[in-house]
Amino acid sequence: MKTILLNGSPRRNWNTAQLLKSAQKGAESVGAETEYVDLYSLNFTGCRSCLACKRKGAIPCKCYWKDDLSPLIDRVFAADALIIGSPIYLSDTTSQFHAVAERLEFVALSYNAYSFLFKGKIKVGIVLTMNAPEDYYNQYLVPKLQDQFNLYERLCGSVEVLPVFDTLQVNDYGKYDMAAWDEKHKKERHDAQFPIDLQKAFELGAELSR
Repeated sequence: MKTILLNGSPRRNWNTAQLLKSAQKGAESVGAETEYVDLYSLNFTGCRSCLACKRKGAIPCKCYWKDDLSPLIDRVFAADALIIGSPIYLSDTTSQFHAVAERLEFVALSYNAYSFLFKGKIKVGIVLTMNAPEDYYNQYLVPKLQDQFNLYERLCGSVEVLPVFDTLQVNDYGKYDMAAWDEKHKKERHDAQFPIDLQKAFELGAELSR
C-alpha cells in the first residue's frame, strides 16, 4: 500500500502541514509506505497546454512537461491513496493545489471521447484549513469547492474531506496588523480543538491506507 501526501500550503510546519503529518503517521500505523511532499518546494506551474499528452501514442495519464511535478504525477497515478491539503485563502484553495488538480485532470482527460482515461482506483482525502467558521464553510465554500472535489472523485468514486475551522494563524498576533481576530479566542480554540483535528487526520490516514 502506497500513500502520497501533498502539502499545498506555503507554510511547511503550520496547521495544514501538521494535519498532513498526522495523517502520514496514521497511514504508517496500518503498514502503508508513505511519501510526503511540500508542493511549494517544487518547481512547477499549472498546465502549459503543450498537448504532448494528447499526441497519438502518448502514454495515458502521463505529463511530458519537464518539471518537478511530472514525475510526482506518475507516482500519484501509481499510488493506492492520495491525501492532499490546502489552507483556504480568499475563499479558495492555494494556487499550488489548483495547479496539481489541473495537471492531474488534463493528462487523464481524453480528447477523443471527452472521457476520463484513468481506469485505476486511488482513495483520496482532502484536508482543508481555514479561519472561517463551520457554518460559513458549509454555506459558501462547499458549493464553490465542489468542482475541485469532483476531479478527485473521478479517481475513486468518493472523496473524504476533513475541514478544520477557525484555525490559529500565528503564535503572536501582537506582531501583526490582525485586529479582526481575537487572539485569546484563537488560542483557546486551538488548544481545545486542534488536538481533536490531529486525531481525525490520523484516522483519515489510517482509513484511506488500509
